[in-house]
Amino acid sequence: MIKTSGLQKTYWLGHNAVKALGGIDLEVKAGEMLAITGASGSGKSTLMHILGCLDSPDEGQYLLDGENVSDFNGDELARTRNKKIGFVFQSFNLLPRISAMENVEVPLLYAAHPNPSKAAIEALHIVGLEDRINHEPNQLSGGQRQRVAIARAIVTNPSIILADEPTGNLDSKTSAEILQIFHNLHDSGRTIIVVTHDDQVAEHCSRKIRMQD
Repeated sequence: MIKTSGLQKTYWLGHNAVKALGGIDLEVKAGEMLAITGASGSGKSTLMHILGCLDSPDEGQYLLDGENVSDFNGDELARTRNKKIGFVFQSFNLLPRISAMENVEVPLLYAAHPNPSKAAIEALHIVGLEDRINHEPNQLSGGQRQRVAIARAIVTNPSIILADEPTGNLDSKTSAEILQIFHNLHDSGRTIIVVTHDDQVAEHCSRKIRMQD
């Protein structure tokens, strides 16, 4: 499903070059549950942004479902993100003044979905939050907010879910519940890529990749 060859990415801080990726070769098969681990500053998030079509490499090739997305322009990357990839972030990234259902509907509005409310309710049911559809984020616990974020990630039925430190703001009990949702999604056939510095989270995945320097 995913194949990268020689991915490189450099950021500039004034006149100083910071190499975030120094030539990454990676293959991810459809249906894998993969953990990308490593210390802060090792390039985990940069790699996730490229895999998620949020950014492009300076050099190298990225094939997604056999399609070379390395040289896509902004519109092409946006279409690919909306169609194939769901994102879950540590800070949830929910819109504060709208309901859980309306938050989940957001990706469907970009996709011109014919019945976004129905699809959003179905996604919230999958994560066990159908009784909170009209609650705003400030009326929800951290674990419930992350469930809304997962529902938003899966509502377009993407083949890949990218999760960046998805349990970083949660207690151990809630983290276990969120990881179980990821296992259920993986069992349903989705490819899951989890970026984490937590070895206990990484142990839930079938394969681990460690980034260094």
